[in-house]
Amino acid sequence: MYSDIGRRSIPPEKLLRALLLQVLYTVRSERMLMEQLEYNLLFRWFVGLNMDEPVWDVTVFTKNRERLLKADIAKKFFELVLQQAQALDLMSDEHFTVDGTLLEACAGLKSFKRVDGAAEPPPDDGSNPTVDFHGEKRSNQTHQSTTDPDAMLAKKGAGKEAKLSYSGHVLMENRNGLVADVEVLQANGTAERDAALVMIENIQGDQPITIGADKAYDTKDFVKEARNMNATAQVAQNNKGRKSAIDGRTTRHPGYALSQKKRKRVEEIFGWMKTVGGMRKLRHRGLQLVGWMFTFAAAAYNLVRIRNLATANAGGKA
Repeated sequence: MYSDIGRRSIPPEKLLRALLLQVLYTVRSERMLMEQLEYNLLFRWFVGLNMDEPVWDVTVFTKNRERLLKADIAKKFFELVLQQAQALDLMSDEHFTVDGTLLEACAGLKSFKRVDGAAEPPPDDGSNPTVDFHGEKRSNQTHQSTTDPDAMLAKKGAGKEAKLSYSGHVLMENRNGLVADVEVLQANGTAERDAALVMIENIQGDQPITIGADKAYDTKDFVKEARNMNATAQVAQNNKGRKSAIDGRTTRHPGYALSQKKRKRVEEIFGWMKTVGGMRKLRHRGLQLVGWMFTFAAAAYNLVRIRNLATANAGGKA
């Protein structure tokens, strides 16, 4: 990642520790993180800075972070954390849950403009013009954000407001609720099932597995593809105005009810990542960088979860 010539840069291990602190302590910007490193002795100790050592410039910090992005450090860090959990026998290799959530993009609706270059009325105020969307048909096929072109217009459900968003997904193992894999895609309507199939395919081993999920995954194509990958789709039945793809062959087993109970724990992961990990309102733009930060936040969640589980196990043995 680093050149042998030129001025010294931020060591990658210190950069990684600083980013980890930003996630764990919900520091909302790199500028505030640098400010805290100026006076917070705990932060300095964790990062590896001496008491009298100068803190990096925020622009230098963000530029150096791009090297971690190019080297895919977040994915490697996530995999190392998973290895620790596996070494402690905290993860199941048979029973999993998949789910997705919308991540609000770092872009406003005013940036969602027509892609055909059609003429728009002149703004009444150049700095922050008033825009009236009433009566205008806006879709991802005809419009695109000028701030973040990868973000797409999506909404959580009927009657909800549409926002520029990404679709973040996790594969959770059911034993202790640890994140086994992550995937971030554009919010195109089928992203949840597409990401689930990708993550199922990435599961190591050829043993039969079960996949719990909500009603959004109750489609014939998803159930069929999951079975082709030696996975039993134990998804919630969607019988509203249609026939469910899940029949008695799946629902009659006691494991189906248990899987449906366990799958709700995935909301704890999304809750932590959005309230603590800073994923509720994204601060980064572009699918690659958003995916990097989502993966890094998932690794931080696993670290906290492993710490809690290890502490609980030690207390139980005592």
